[in-house]
Amino acid sequence: MTSSSEVRSPSRSGAALALRGATIGRPDAPVLHEVDLDVAPGEILTVVGPSGCGKSTLLRTLAGLLSPLAGQVIQDAHPLRGPSAHRALVFQEDALLPWRTLRANVELPLVIQGLPRAERRAQAESWLTRVGLAEQARQLPHRVSGGQRQRAQLARALAPAPRAVLMDEPFGALDAQSRAGMQDLLVEVLRGTGATVVFVTHDVDEALFLGDRVALLGSGRLAALHDVPRSRDRAAHDDPARVALRREVLSSLGT
Repeated sequence: MTSSSEVRSPSRSGAALALRGATIGRPDAPVLHEVDLDVAPGEILTVVGPSGCGKSTLLRTLAGLLSPLAGQVIQDAHPLRGPSAHRALVFQEDALLPWRTLRANVELPLVIQGLPRAERRAQAESWLTRVGLAEQARQLPHRVSGGQRQRAQLARALAPAPRAVLMDEPFGALDAQSRAGMQDLLVEVLRGTGATVVFVTHDVDEALFLGDRVALLGSGRLAALHDVPRSRDRAAHDDPARVALRREVLSSLGT
C-alpha cells in the first residue's frame, strides 16, 4: 500500500454545498420541490429514497450539470455556475474509456489539469496502488473485473484532489462481498482527503454504514434528515440506535 504522503494531497478543504428553496428536475417534470439542504465540508451525506424520487437529479444538480428550476445551488457561499473540476462524479457504470489502460484512465483528469507527464504518471500509479490495482495498471478495462473497474473509477475521481465527490449508486452492480469491500475501500481512501461526499444509494444498510447523515427523499421533497450513530463502524450494525434508525428509514420507504 502507498502511504498518504505519496498520494497527491488536496490543496483545500472539502466544499460546503447547499440548496436553498431549490426546485429541481425538467421544466415539464420537476421531481423535488423547495429543498433546503446543507452539506458540511468533509461530511459524507448519503441519500436514499424510492426509485424515481429524484436522487440522481439531486446529484446532477449539485454537480452543476442541471440548473435548478427555482431557488439556488451554492458552493462555499457562492452560487454554483455549472460543472467544475472541484466536483467529481462517480457512476454505477464505471465510465472508463475502453481504449485506455487503467493507468491512462486515472491520468486523464490530470492531463486536463495540465500536469507534466512524469508527475501525472506517478500520481496515477500511486492511486492505483492505493486501491489495490498496481498489477493491473497496464490492463485495458475489459480485461479486469467489474469491481476492479470501479476501483479504477474511484482512483480516477480522487486523483485530481476534488473538493467534493458525488457518487450515484457506485457499488449497486456489485455482489454483496465486493460491495462491502468497496465501502471499506472508500472509507480508507477518503481518509485524509478532506473531500465532501454525497452518496446516492438504494441500500439502506450501505447508507447507514457510510453516512454521517442520511437524507430521505420522497413525495417530491426532502422528507427527513437523520444523524447516523456510529457511522463507518461495522460493529455498530446491532447498535440499538442504529437499528431504530434503520427501522424508521425502511418504514418511510414503505419496505
